[in-house]
Amino acid sequence: MHKSKRGGLENNLSNPFLHGVFLTKNQDQEQDKSSKEKKIMESDEMQNFIKVWLAVIISLCHCYAIRNIIPIGIKRLLFVLPVVCLFLYLPINIFSPHLGGTTAFFIAWLANFKLLLFAFGKGPLSADPSISLPLFVAVSCLPIKIHKNPPPKTPLNHQNKENPPPKPYQNGQTKETPSRKPREGPLNYAIKGILVAILVRVYDYSDYIHPKIIIVLYAFHVYFLLELTLAISAALARTMLGIELEPQFNEPYLSTSLQDFWGKRWNLMVTRILHPTVYEPTRNFCARVIGREWATLPAVFGTFVVSAVMHELMFYYLGRVRPTWDITTFFLLHGFCLTAEIALKKMIKDKWQLPGLLSGILTVGFVMTTAFWLFFPKFMECRIDVRAFEEYAALGAWVRNASESALRIWQGDRPA
Repeated sequence: MHKSKRGGLENNLSNPFLHGVFLTKNQDQEQDKSSKEKKIMESDEMQNFIKVWLAVIISLCHCYAIRNIIPIGIKRLLFVLPVVCLFLYLPINIFSPHLGGTTAFFIAWLANFKLLLFAFGKGPLSADPSISLPLFVAVSCLPIKIHKNPPPKTPLNHQNKENPPPKPYQNGQTKETPSRKPREGPLNYAIKGILVAILVRVYDYSDYIHPKIIIVLYAFHVYFLLELTLAISAALARTMLGIELEPQFNEPYLSTSLQDFWGKRWNLMVTRILHPTVYEPTRNFCARVIGREWATLPAVFGTFVVSAVMHELMFYYLGRVRPTWDITTFFLLHGFCLTAEIALKKMIKDKWQLPGLLSGILTVGFVMTTAFWLFFPKFMECRIDVRAFEEYAALGAWVRNASESALRIWQGDRPA
């Protein structure tokens, strides 16, 4: 009797229709299990994100507390170094490319470099002795630079021409006139947000698009996303703290030289933080050996070496894969070419230069070509694109569910 039941069950399983039913049930169970695991991972990720930033705020409160107690120099550095090491460790706890990438950039790079300057009484954290705690925390870990209020305007005949008012800049440096005033505004950012949304939809058809075109789309995606992320950070700081902030990009596609691109147009906050932490000390040291005029060359190349190391670290946080040193090669190549460009300018001393249109095409072409060759393929190697699209899909589903729930509640509250 038992044997006949077993035989009947085997016969039923051999039936293609019933076999398909069993397979469908198993697939549904596996999908439900994977969706539950994904929800658990997402909740854990948000918890880790909150814990990391709580640790960041507490650590910065410690740094704020010691600023009037511990003297500037080695003693303060000893109190700051544990925070620097903690900030290097914290991003490892976040695997999300959006949450983890921005957190790593804000604390492992910007905050750490600013804290090292703070230990020696330099940088934006030491510029104002009366800085408040919220402003200290915001300036420490956000990619912002506070605009100082300009002096009141006076009539032309009352200006002191012999001693004009100084133009304040970070650490007393002379602020360079930008190549062109940025034209960023709400409409500009709205257009870029729409373009990011369009790119996300285009990626659904990536199987039908040539891989090289996908890399081109990644290039624009990264640029738009960086600018939007930094703009949102600046807007939050402006709303919460009431401070005016400098833009982080200045139309990099209009660059006329590598010096113009890296120094005045692309990711200006990184340029400002690398200048006092790497460029100035290297230039001052080399000036004793080769003179101040030519000391800028090793200083520029040394700055790109440090930038290469930090970018490798950022990609490790994003992908958790062993570095292939393509990113390092990219920045060392640009550092060498920029050093050669500066040396050539010093030798010819503006006696001859390329037309602006031609130099712009060559500059942007060189940056894009080397980026497609060495920089952007790293995103695909780390599967950052796939994970980012999964987050976009999860965000879209959350917004859709939230809007449907709000609509049901609104309809339920309406009188019959």
